[in-house]
Amino acid sequence: MPVTLVVGGQWGDEGKAKIIDYLARHMDYVVRFQGGANAGHTVVVGKQRFAFHLVPSGILYPDVTCVLGGGMVIDPSALVAEIEGVAERGIDVKGRILVSSQAHLVLPYHFALDAGSEARRNDGGIGTTKRGISPAYADKVRRDGIRMSDLLRRDKDLEELLRMRIREKNRRLKAMGETTVSPRKVVSSLFEARRTIKPIVCDTRPILWDAVEVGKRVLCEGAQGALLDIDHGTYPYVTSSSATAGGAAIGSGLPPSSFGRVVGIFKAYCTRVGNGPFPTEDFGAQGDRLRDIGNEYGTTTGRSRRCGWFDAVAARTVVRLNGVTEIALTKLDVLDTFTRIKVCTSYKAGRNTLDTFPADAHQLESVKPHYETLPGWEEPTAGKRLAQLPPAALAYVQALEDLAGCRVGLLSTGPERRAIIKIPRAGTVSARRAVAT
Repeated sequence: MPVTLVVGGQWGDEGKAKIIDYLARHMDYVVRFQGGANAGHTVVVGKQRFAFHLVPSGILYPDVTCVLGGGMVIDPSALVAEIEGVAERGIDVKGRILVSSQAHLVLPYHFALDAGSEARRNDGGIGTTKRGISPAYADKVRRDGIRMSDLLRRDKDLEELLRMRIREKNRRLKAMGETTVSPRKVVSSLFEARRTIKPIVCDTRPILWDAVEVGKRVLCEGAQGALLDIDHGTYPYVTSSSATAGGAAIGSGLPPSSFGRVVGIFKAYCTRVGNGPFPTEDFGAQGDRLRDIGNEYGTTTGRSRRCGWFDAVAARTVVRLNGVTEIALTKLDVLDTFTRIKVCTSYKAGRNTLDTFPADAHQLESVKPHYETLPGWEEPTAGKRLAQLPPAALAYVQALEDLAGCRVGLLSTGPERRAIIKIPRAGTVSARRAVAT
């Protein structure tokens, strides 16, 4: 069975965790392939709310093995706290979490460097979560990072490596005018976390290769979204890893040929956290309304999200970039009370019309969105089956399909685990509704 890949279709916060949770129930392995604790995935099960930052949300299913892939950067103390927090809520994690020996560590000096670098930018800052992600990836590229495999070294060798890196980073922090980190505290903290993490560190690649070869079901999940990808996003206002489908093979160790299903997650509108261009942002009452109804506040930071209308130019670019085979559309219910709903169908750049999302963020900052306005449905969609959805809601979904150039296979109408609709493959949305009826 080909591997299923889930990617965020916008600037992150698309509701990936709920879709991953829905798909994970049929999986044997769930693999996180990039990013770190700067991501926040929230799953609502009944009255319980689970917020994951490092551990894949597939941990909620007892038969799923969760893998933290080599493309990740991992704060060891945060990982231990998350594992313990999940276990305290009655979820058996024994033998169900594996950490790639290739993954890099995020250490206290990375946090200090992140905050210092952000404060000193002359462009207003990227708007990072200040979780040390960028400096950790920078160390990886400079080839002086510390990896999970280093936790398997002898105590003396690990401490020597760690103290050498701390001396180097403290010199840099001092030059920046930032507070240096305590070598003793960093060493003590890492050795404490190591007791929990060391037994679950291994080369996860052959485990996944063997799983695919014998027909096990594997799901790879990304963090953030395609428009934040280090190469294809709105650079420099991006994350520090490859959040697109191309990054999945690198970050998981699975061959590209193994990915047969690519699910792109899109909100029925758009949001963005942090700085950077956002063509369809609504600065008025409608944007505030989307934020309030959608509870658009970051899982990781609590920051309010910038809100606006669905951007079909960005969506169809993301579909083609990632080879998306189906869309999972989330938060349709947030639009239930809107009389009219805008959708961006193209951009105006001077005298030119753009149908593709620009690769240059500076060009993107100057475009003007061209909108089509669709009628709202002004009735609840939450908890309804496909056959019960209002015709105007179906027409909206159909319009997004046509504009994005990809079918909607899953439709989420609320935060609850059960509030999700699987849409048949053939025909228009209305025709598929008739089939479902």
